[in-house]
Order: sequence, then structure tokens, then C-alpha cells
Amino acid sequence: MTGPMIRPTVRARVLAGVAATFVVAGIVAGASPVVAQTAPNAATGGILTENATTGGSATPGARRITINPYVEASQTLAADLNGGDVLTYTSLAAGVDAAIQTQRVTGQLSYRYERRFGWGDRLGDDDIHSGLARVDARVTRNLTLEAAGIATRARSDIRGAAPGLLVGNVNNVSQVYAVYAGPSFTTTAGPVVFDANYRLGYTKVETPTFGDTSIGGRRLDYYDDSIGNTATARASVAPGLVAPFGVTLSGAYDRETASQLKQRYEGYYGRGDILQPVSPYVALTAGVGYEKIETSQKDAVVDATGTPVLDRDGRFITNEASPRRVAYRTDGLYYDAGVIWRPNRRTSVEAHVGKRYGSLSYTGTATYQASRSVGLAVNVYDGVQTFGRQLRTGIGNLPTSFLTGNQQGFGQQFNGCVFGSSGAQPGACLNDVFQSISTASYRARGVDGVIVATRGRSTWGAGAGYANRKLYSPNVAPGLVVTGLEDQSYYGQLFYARTLTQVSGVNADLFVNYYDPGVPNIAAADVSGDDGVWSYGATGTYYRNFGRLGTTASLGLYSFKVGDLDSDWSAQALVGARYQF
Repeated sequence: MTGPMIRPTVRARVLAGVAATFVVAGIVAGASPVVAQTAPNAATGGILTENATTGGSATPGARRITINPYVEASQTLAADLNGGDVLTYTSLAAGVDAAIQTQRVTGQLSYRYERRFGWGDRLGDDDIHSGLARVDARVTRNLTLEAAGIATRARSDIRGAAPGLLVGNVNNVSQVYAVYAGPSFTTTAGPVVFDANYRLGYTKVETPTFGDTSIGGRRLDYYDDSIGNTATARASVAPGLVAPFGVTLSGAYDRETASQLKQRYEGYYGRGDILQPVSPYVALTAGVGYEKIETSQKDAVVDATGTPVLDRDGRFITNEASPRRVAYRTDGLYYDAGVIWRPNRRTSVEAHVGKRYGSLSYTGTATYQASRSVGLAVNVYDGVQTFGRQLRTGIGNLPTSFLTGNQQGFGQQFNGCVFGSSGAQPGACLNDVFQSISTASYRARGVDGVIVATRGRSTWGAGAGYANRKLYSPNVAPGLVVTGLEDQSYYGQLFYARTLTQVSGVNADLFVNYYDPGVPNIAAADVSGDDGVWSYGATGTYYRNFGRLGTTASLGLYSFKVGDLDSDWSAQALVGARYQF
């Protein structure tokens, strides 16, 4: 690779920093891009890149800490517009909204616990947890800590119903929890910048409260929990310091163990990259790496007919005496080349194409901050994944300051797109991982993008994307039927909020999803499902505050369509009151 000799200017170092940050994501691409998001931008020789990460940082001199606990009571009505039941229930909830922004710490927490009391025998009581937390803390000049967590509800089986508004007895939905935390360290030795980080994460999924009886054929297994560990290290030299091009060497180790069927993901990675600036705004990059990834599991206990035996929670029982069977394995070299374009401090585009996992692989990112209140972010990803690892990656890519709405009613549940509160942190979408909860490992490919804007009293956000998964399981494992399955989904979401007065405002959401379970791609008829599932809906909320007491009125309209069957329409209404301490 050739190009003009360029001194290590600030812009050249910025290009190097962006590339080096992306390299760590390239090592475990798709597997743990959160590592790239949290790695310090010290590869530039101590000069931070503008807007190079999705994480936020506090404005120098700014200090803001808010903690707002509350209790809430509401009444909800849900009506089946196809001539079915009309159900109602009462909810009591308690929660807290908190945010911190100092010179060293930036983060936000929004958590809510809700207890639903059904009226009559047709609606059961339920406990619901929903929340999101993201925090970054700079302990010293060289050491930072990062943590994130989420509690939400998500679709369980991609072949079944796709509830959009989680009201009443919703089928095919599970409660999900995930958390991760870890340090990042950076230092320099002459022209070389060294950095390393470690992440420890945990994911837990409860079994669906209400099963989906419309799904035919053999049922899929239910996810339980998993623990993941990721460690990365990197050494880099910016262009012009010892050579006209920059050099980065990096490595990583990634391991996740899941309790269900003793599943395991283990990956070793090593990679070298060069970066050649060709102008003040453009640089070319190329790299080659070695990786060894293996996902494996034990067999399920089956009965005389070959059907998996279930425990009391409905999960497959592990056959402890079975050998460990490999679901997916790759061991060898991979390579890619790309381009980085940074025409100004507000715009950054990076694209890579190469050979990985036995086929062409495309990855990239793009960010544009039009102003302090307007921003755009796009991400193209490709990597071998598990549900737990992809979820922890997803929440790590969320902003440290996000929109929750004000007493949203049927609004924010943190299972779709999460919009940031500024143009520097537009947000990201979790639809790719929440299209369904898979116990199998898979190759995840897709693209998503978000845009957020604030103008005066109005804020709006939009998110859209495409996700594809090729699932892996051992070919000879008894009772398992996902081998060869390739599912995909398309999604879009619009959010709008407007402050009407100092004490009142409105919020609105509009969403649409399409899920293709990919069942026809399976040669055996062990799994049955539907050709495709549509899910779409809209919500609107009006709120008004009277001092510490706030009132809310919310309406929702939702529909889903399975295959060639008629659409199922439902309407929801909610009135509630919240007291904020």
C-alpha cells in the first residue's frame, strides 16, 4: 500500500485512532463490538478522536446529578377488535429515573417494577421489570470503568406471535435481564500506545409466561442463563511516527458458558493492521488475522420417540453422560481491507470488506453529528454470536444519556430502538437480538441506523434495520432441529415527543416489524411455523403534572398477521397517576 508521506498531524492521528478502535471490533467482529466502543482512543498518541465512540463524556466543568424515585397506579383496558375478549387490569408500580454527569462520570438509569392485578379469571397477575442503565467512569487518566444493564421483555420463538404492545396475556414473550461491567486501561511507551480491557457479563431469560399454541411441530428449547468473559489487548503506532503508515497489533480471548445443555462459546483471536493516510481526510487500511472459534454443547435427554424431555420450567434436560458435540468451528486466517473518511469533526465513515467465516464479510460504521441536538449513526455488522453475547454487545453500544419519555404509558420498553438525548449519541437498536431468543449459536449479519433530532420543544427519533441469522447446532444431536435454519427480520420505529407547556406534553410511537422464520430452508419437517409474521402498531400519550403528582392518558392500536391468516387487531387504553418523591 502506498501513499504520500504525511506527518503525524492531529487529523492523521485521529484517522489512526478511529481505525485502531475499529480493529478491536474486527478481532471479535459481531461477537463483542462493545469492546471497541469502550476501548480508549489512545492509539492516536494521547489525542482523543472527536465523536469516535458511542459512549458519552461529560462536558468539562459540567456537574449534574438527578435522582427521581416514584410510585404509580394505573388502569389498563385491552380489547380484541376481532370479536374477542375485553380485559382490564390494575397496575401498581415503583421506579427511579437517575442521571449523572460530572468531569469523571457520565451515565443514566431508568428502572421500573410493575405488579399487574387482573380482573376476572381470564387475566392472570404478573410481575414485570423494565429498565436500562449505562455508565462510564474515568477513575484515573489511564483507567476507565464501564457498566450497563437491561431488564425488558422479548419475543421467544421466531415462528410464533409477535406482540408489539405487551398488554394483558401476551403469548410468546419472556422476561430478559443482562448486565456487564469491566475496566479499560491505556498507557504509552515512546510512540507505542498500549491498551487493554476486560468485560464480565451475565444474561438471564425466564420461560415464557404464556405459550404460543399456534406453533406446530417440535418446539424449540428455552434459553436459561449464561456468563461471558472477554479480554482484549492492543498495541499501536500512529502514521508518521516510525513509518509513513500506522501499525496495530491486537488480540483477544472470548468465552461464554450457558447452563442450557452446557453450551459453550470459546474464541481466540490475533490480528495485525496497517493504516495509510492518502489525504488529510482519507486513509486506507488492511489487516489479516487468525481466529479459532468453537461453539459446542451436550445432548438433550430424549424419550423413546426421540422427543426431548422437559424439566418443570419447560427447558430441555441435559444428558450429562453425552459427549460434547461441536455446533460450529472455524480455525484459520481471515483478512479485510477498508477505507476511513473523516472530512470534518462531525462526520466519520468506515467500511471494510474481506473474507471471513468461509464467505465475504462486510462491516462498517458511519456517524454524522449535524449539531448538538441532531445526530445519525449507522452500523453494519457480521460475526458468530450467541444470544447472551449479542445482547450484552447491544446494550454496550447504547448511549449513556437516552430518552425515556415522560410517563410514557405504552411507550418505552427498551426492546427496540433506544434514542440518545444529543446529536453526539444518537442511539442504537436492539431489534436484531430481540427478533427472538435463540438457544443456538449463529452467524449474525445486518445493518441498522438511528437518527435523533431536537428542535425547540419537539424531539423525534427514527430507527430501521435488517437482521439475518444462520443458526448452528450439532448435526447428530438428538432432539435438536435448528441446523440449517436461517431467519431474518426487518424493523422500523418512529418516536416523537413534544412539550406543550411547562407541566404537560405528548409522546407518540409508531413501529413495524417483519419476521421470516426461514422454516422452508430446513430439509426435515421437524420444525413447522409460518411463512412470515407482520407486527405493527402505534401509541400516543398525554401527560400533565400537578406539582409532584403526574397524570397520564395513553392509547394504543396494534396488529399482527401470521402467514396468510387474517390480521389480528387489538386496542388498548390506559389512565394512571404517578407521585414523584
